[in-house]
Amino acid sequence: MNNSDLWQQAGQLFPGGVSSPVRSFRAVADEPIPIVRAAGARLYDAEDTEYIDYIAAYGPLILGSAHPAVVAAIKEAAASGTAFGALSPGEVALGKRIRSATGLERIRFVNSGTEATMTAIRLARAVTGRDLIVKFEGCYHGHSDGLLVKAGSGVATLGLSDSAGIPAATAAGTAVVPYNDPNALKKWFEAYGDETAAVIVEPMAGNMGVIPPEGNFLEALQALPKQHGALLINDEIITGFRLQYGLSGLLPEADIVCLGKVIGGGLPVGALGGRAELLSQLAPEGPVYQAGTLSGNPLVTAAGIATLDVLQKDGIYDRIEELAQHLENGLGTAIRRSKATASVVRRGSLLSIFFRPTPPCNYSEASDCDLTNFARFHKAMLSRGIMLAPSQFEAWFVSAAHTEADIDQTVQAAAAAFREVSHPPIAERSEK
Repeated sequence: MNNSDLWQQAGQLFPGGVSSPVRSFRAVADEPIPIVRAAGARLYDAEDTEYIDYIAAYGPLILGSAHPAVVAAIKEAAASGTAFGALSPGEVALGKRIRSATGLERIRFVNSGTEATMTAIRLARAVTGRDLIVKFEGCYHGHSDGLLVKAGSGVATLGLSDSAGIPAATAAGTAVVPYNDPNALKKWFEAYGDETAAVIVEPMAGNMGVIPPEGNFLEALQALPKQHGALLINDEIITGFRLQYGLSGLLPEADIVCLGKVIGGGLPVGALGGRAELLSQLAPEGPVYQAGTLSGNPLVTAAGIATLDVLQKDGIYDRIEELAQHLENGLGTAIRRSKATASVVRRGSLLSIFFRPTPPCNYSEASDCDLTNFARFHKAMLSRGIMLAPSQFEAWFVSAAHTEADIDQTVQAAAAAFREVSHPPIAERSEK
């Protein structure tokens, strides 16, 4: 079976032929690449074409695909049962590892990042007795109704639905403020501080491309919610255990922390944690209801334990940092030599290329990227065996499975791709 055959069959089964929108490749005007197997930093499609992988399942695969320790742990766990609907030793073991690394006093396992943030918001509203939530433009916290909102006019506004099927009243419970704008957040709290239950934020934006927080923005996040009796929800679903072992360290005084991705070793997972007095409000101990049939699944916890155990070995994060820095430097050189209108941003193992002359600091600036050039770059990289997420606004993920040779091959491919983008063939230029 070839790629097109599989894609056509999927189109008859699933909306848009996929089970998650970004996989459709529509943002790059291309057909999706179905992957049938993976190993380390390599992906293989239905035609057995090999790609160097920088998607990493959108973040979980910090050790690469099919890491032997993770696969062995999943096999061993599966032999004893794939689900119990009861407390299991794996939950306790993984919970202890997370608490030891993060300082979170209590943890609740769920099945996805969306469930984690949705529950964190419900909990914040319950303990504060307030309704309004503040999020930041361009930050993604899952697809629960109250978080799929976008900004309107002005410095900050109550949300408008960013998806069909969401009641206006639900969207109106979320305010949207520009990322990296402490003054906008201050003005919001001056106007609505006594109505605001919580602020939710990615400490390092990763869903509009990688955009680091500025120091004064972090200071405002730590100070303003607390001053007004609101909670701070730190969405570390991407950054937790990826930038370092534990949390990112960017928002040390957050009230609730959401985790996912890496802590499940590539299997479906989410978690939220915080002070015991807050988490004790969750059922059955408290009045805030949350449940999940497969939460704390024994296969997931086994994969998570194996992943965290490997990550604790000496030098893993240093090695990933070296590889990522090598990639950043090589891409920067390729951009300069090709004179491409692009910029590169990296923090730890997260990296983005933005098709604009300077890195953005918020969603408005990220939206100025040349999406046509990104699509051309993506196609050129695919043709050279480099698999990137099919969106300008998704991060690249470097893993421990990458090698120096992988990075060199990627930089060489990017140099050629940038030249194609900057100097398109005469026939293509004449069509514009």
